Amino acid sequence: MKKWVVLAVAAVIPLAWVGQAALCSTEAAERGRDSAQVVRQDLTSVVKATGVVRVENGAEVRVGSRATGEVQRLYVAIGERVHKGQLLAQLDVRELVVRRDQAAATLLSARANLDFASADCERKRTLAAHQAIPQSELDLAERSLATAHAALAEVRANLAFAELQIAQTRIVAPIEGVVAAIGLQEGELVAPGSTAPTLMTLVDLQRLEVLAYVDETDIGQVRMGQRARFTVDTYSGRELEGTVTAIRPKPEIRDNVVSYVVVVEFAPPQEQPLRPEMTANVKIVLQARERVLTVPRRAVRRAHGKTYVLCPQGEGVVRRSVKTGSWDESHWEIVEGLKEGETVLLGEAAEEAAGQGGMG
Repeated sequence: MKKWVVLAVAAVIPLAWVGQAALCSTEAAERGRDSAQVVRQDLTSVVKATGVVRVENGAEVRVGSRATGEVQRLYVAIGERVHKGQLLAQLDVRELVVRRDQAAATLLSARANLDFASADCERKRTLAAHQAIPQSELDLAERSLATAHAALAEVRANLAFAELQIAQTRIVAPIEGVVAAIGLQEGELVAPGSTAPTLMTLVDLQRLEVLAYVDETDIGQVRMGQRARFTVDTYSGRELEGTVTAIRPKPEIRDNVVSYVVVVEFAPPQEQPLRPEMTANVKIVLQARERVLTVPRRAVRRAHGKTYVLCPQGEGVVRRSVKTGSWDESHWEIVEGLKEGETVLLGEAAEEAAGQGGMG
């Protein structure tokens, strides 16, 4: 019986040693996962905001008509791209053509009257010079000539107005863009004060901007001219770049959250066209640093107004005072206190080391 006990104890001792070694190995692995090295990398501080793609002011135009009449022909459809000056629609021009022809005929008559009045006035001036007619007849002839001049000018104006009205029946594109909406169809009447005075809406999709809604706690860091990057859900893998061109002073309040609109201008991509009202995930670049020493944010701790990190040293842990600089979502820049390649403890590992009194 004693022989079996001795053998059992002898077997347990190696097993215990193996278990302890495995435990130490596990602890070392855990520490490796909860530590990081001081490395050099680029660091970019940003302000995050959610935004929306919008059309710039002046890039969305509601096209109407000053002329009245029936829509005779529509030459475009919704979604079609048009160039500036392209014919979009034609109104019925027949009544206006009649008015123009009447004005043209009246112009011929007015010219004839002017020619007669001019000749009559010249003849009577000659007679009056020889005292062959009284002065009153000459005065009457000169008044008739002046009236003929005025009548001709009026008729010319009426003809020009008639031609202008005819020209206004041709609805042309004032800008280059895409037809976003059509308000009237062929056969419908365009008239001042009608319920649908807008024939169609054009949008220039090359003149887009992003309106980023920046939280009130971050708006103080945003400046004109700062770079911005953003993605849209439609092309989530594509990041676009722009520039902050305006910060609107009026706040936007939604669900008791105060934010300010920051306008970001950018060059729309040709191969992946954006559309108005797309949601944009915006990052406004506050500061960009190249090849600086960094540690994960989880490594940096503060107490009693001092900033420090915990570094493993032998079997223990030592506290190292550091001076931080810029930051991004996951890292701090280390200005003083650490060297490249050194190891720092992160989060729970650092707390555990401090709690076990392993501070050096």
